[in-house]
Amino acid sequence: MSTDQSIPLSQDDKPTSTPRKRGWGGWIAGAALAAFALFFIANCRVALDPRVANPNVQGRPRPVKFIFGLDYITFLHIATCIMLLVLLVVFIRGWRRNPGSPVMLMFLCTTLIVWQDPIMNWSPFAVYNPDLIHWPESWPLVSLSPSVEPFVVFGYVMFYFGPYFPAVWVLRKLQAKYGPQSFVSRHPLWSLGLLTCVIGFVFDAWLEIQLVHTGMYIYSQVIPWGSVFTGTTFQFPLIWESFSVTFVMVPAAILCYRDDTGKSVAEKLTAKAKIFPSRPVLGTFLVMFAIMNVSYFAYGGWFWVIKVSHAATSVACPWPYPEAKVYDPQGYYEKAGAQGPFSVGIWSTWASGEPNGRPHVDPPPPGQGACATQGKNG
Repeated sequence: MSTDQSIPLSQDDKPTSTPRKRGWGGWIAGAALAAFALFFIANCRVALDPRVANPNVQGRPRPVKFIFGLDYITFLHIATCIMLLVLLVVFIRGWRRNPGSPVMLMFLCTTLIVWQDPIMNWSPFAVYNPDLIHWPESWPLVSLSPSVEPFVVFGYVMFYFGPYFPAVWVLRKLQAKYGPQSFVSRHPLWSLGLLTCVIGFVFDAWLEIQLVHTGMYIYSQVIPWGSVFTGTTFQFPLIWESFSVTFVMVPAAILCYRDDTGKSVAEKLTAKAKIFPSRPVLGTFLVMFAIMNVSYFAYGGWFWVIKVSHAATSVACPWPYPEAKVYDPQGYYEKAGAQGPFSVGIWSTWASGEPNGRPHVDPPPPGQGACATQGKNG
């Protein structure tokens, strides 16, 4: 029998809660974010590098009318800054409430894959508006973009990870409605992947068609079949783009799915692979980041096959950014009667399906062709 007695504690003896100290990680992350912001402010620009700029054009005329006109650029910059600040607050609050949450880790991963964005602009002929604040075009990785690499792409988390939330909500509703013997309960990952694919396709099509019509960017070349508004400045590779972006959306959703044990797919993969077993959060992040990068490369590979096959024959006419050289690595713009000068960009030989460089093109007579100044779109 224990002889210990329960002795009432005096007011001075009662344990007091001590405030949780802020870890070094938070300070390091804050300092890194501040340094990055200052670095971007010091290097951002709207001027064009001579490699991209058209020396024959003064100012920035627009041969086509965009939704909202041209004043939206300033609004877009302000809206982007506000959006990024909101995302930052959401991430900080979410991390403080649930450190190491798979959702917060995926939030970070789908932001950091932006390092690949110049490649993923080059692959599908995505040409951004030079009016956008952007990184110097002469930097090695940045130079892969057909025109400029803008700041707005840092909001990718909303784009690639956003469909997960309505998809998992619908999945939970279906599981509750149809019970544990239903397909959605027995095969939750397949169900979530399919829901994310459908929601992501619709979301991407709606969003990108709007953005292209605002003049934020264009797809300079698309496959005529499966695309919409073909032959105009606003052409959009509907099937090809809206389906391939789900190559990123679906893995992002599946990795964050939690089963009845409370563990996410990413956490289970990390434990099975025994990656940093003493630091499970770091291990989970690395697994997520690796898978998301491979998924994003799959998106780029999809469009690279389209590029080298020369299937993307429809050009966006008229070229909407005359202050920049016409991005025409395969000669289709010149063949359509567009007025140069032309730019082939980086990776313009074998990577673009042109091992001998841009082919020789016999342009149509002046004023003729779909992209001619006096053409149907002029």
